[in-house]
Amino acid sequence: MPTPSQTERLYLRLDGDPSHGPEANMPAGTLRAFPVAEPLRMHVAHILLYRETLTEGREIQERVLPDGAVRLVFNLGDAPSAGESAGHAVEAIGASVAPAIVRLRRKMDGLSLTLRPGAAAALLGQPANEIAGTAVHLDELWRGRGTELLERIALQPDDASRVSVLCAALQHRLADGDAAIHPAAMRAAQLIAMSGGGRALREVAQAVGLGERRLQQIFRQQVGLSPRAWSRLARLHACVRALRLQREPAWADLALDRGFYDQSHLINEFQALCGLTPAEFLGRAISGSSKTAD
Repeated sequence: MPTPSQTERLYLRLDGDPSHGPEANMPAGTLRAFPVAEPLRMHVAHILLYRETLTEGREIQERVLPDGAVRLVFNLGDAPSAGESAGHAVEAIGASVAPAIVRLRRKMDGLSLTLRPGAAAALLGQPANEIAGTAVHLDELWRGRGTELLERIALQPDDASRVSVLCAALQHRLADGDAAIHPAAMRAAQLIAMSGGGRALREVAQAVGLGERRLQQIFRQQVGLSPRAWSRLARLHACVRALRLQREPAWADLALDRGFYDQSHLINEFQALCGLTPAEFLGRAISGSSKTAD
């Protein structure tokens, strides 16, 4: 639990949200989304600038709810940290089905890129499942070029120029690399997400022209998670979208409508994936959306 000098808040972003979902409750203007350049749109879903200064001695614990994405983060200020481990100035954050408790202190200033499902291997140079659930210094994957890129970004005169330098570097990396997005993995991830996690793996495999075992292998390598884990997140996200429309849900009905076995299954999945019960999540979401402007 946070101490008196700490505050805990939620962060959640689903596909289609601008910089964050209505459940997130950071100060207005903390986050700013930038458009993704055309050559990168197949690989990068979202580019976000985050900037916030906290008074000395104050700490915020941000509960980041999982979306299954891989991220690249470039910190120009004090790097946020997870748990007791120090944060990296530049890092790749692997896909996860667990919430991350991120500690924010002093001056945060950085850029975060959310990669599309299947794009991580092409940009990182290794299978996405090798960094699943971890945060890795980008120099370990890019042979020292992560820090070099961060230094170039820091020299730019404004935010738009920083984003431009970052995008150009990623385009250059893609042009020089020999790894490509596997279309079956990307399509399978889309089909599972569109179904709210309700589509059977057998059907998904058939739709993308692969056997189930082969799809599971490719999916782990390209997305970083198993199809089953991705389905769990898709079901959770569909439930969150439903909660945005009904502030006083009939929990048992909601559970069945969104593909859970029963209300107990819904509660267990929320606790496993968010670290909160559905009621706790809804209470924080209402509190956050009532005082947050994007």
